[in-house]
Amino acid sequence: MIRLLVNGQSYDVDVEPDTPLLWAIRENVGLTGTKYGCGIAQCGACTVMIDGVATRSCQVPVNSVGAKKVVTIEGLAADGKLNKIQAAWVEIDVPQCGYCQSGMVMAATALLAAKPNPTDADIDAAMTNICRCATYTRIRAAIKQASGQPEKA
Repeated sequence: MIRLLVNGQSYDVDVEPDTPLLWAIRENVGLTGTKYGCGIAQCGACTVMIDGVATRSCQVPVNSVGAKKVVTIEGLAADGKLNKIQAAWVEIDVPQCGYCQSGMVMAATALLAAKPNPTDADIDAAMTNICRCATYTRIRAAIKQASGQPEKA
């Protein structure tokens, strides 16, 4: 039995120690917003925050998490109110198919927590998730809007 702290709640999960955190979150905790994409930490669909750091959960063994705070897409809204990234995502209508978007939102949330006014270079460095629909222009616009920066035309 391994104890996880996910979105401020403690969960005991009965998994093998080397089980990827992604599967413990989805299958044992029951939060399915974190998506499986590639399984090799390349695409970013499985991105969660661990102690505030955007992390690809498909390659994190659950036994390495310990008492660290895990936040999933389900943990971002507070009292039914979207966080500023989620609100910008909706307003700008970022997603097309939407599959990668929970990972994108998590990476963008971690970026703004670390750099409240990111430059284009900061966004390029932090947003390494893959979007098959290529909504990168809208992703950048949403990050700029959420940071209070005007997007250049």
